[in-house]
Amino acid sequence: MDAAARVGRLMTMRAQPGRGAEVADALLRVADNLRGFPGCELYVISRDHADPDTVRVTEVWSDEEAVQAALAAATPGDGLGPSVAEVLAMLAGPPERVDVVPLGGVGVAGGRDDAR
Repeated sequence: MDAAARVGRLMTMRAQPGRGAEVADALLRVADNLRGFPGCELYVISRDHADPDTVRVTEVWSDEEAVQAALAAATPGDGLGPSVAEVLAMLAGPPERVDVVPLGGVGVAGGRDDAR
């Protein structure tokens, strides 16, 4: 696996007041649909302990093509989970995204030597 091709994203989403659990539930359904999806190495949903209306997603993908394939497979109205538009409608503003280069660790295939 080419560690340089790996894609990592740290997403922060602020739900409309009182809708943090609803956003988290929607994203957990997305995660369920990504189990076994080619190229999805990690997709973790978390709620901020101090602010339950803040939901974070930690993603690791084998490459950008896998990210795009997952987005293309998320057909609105397919009954398998919420659409991107449905999640965005629950937010107080646009999500914040930080792109990172995953190097390895617990729960992520590969390791330091793979990233050098």
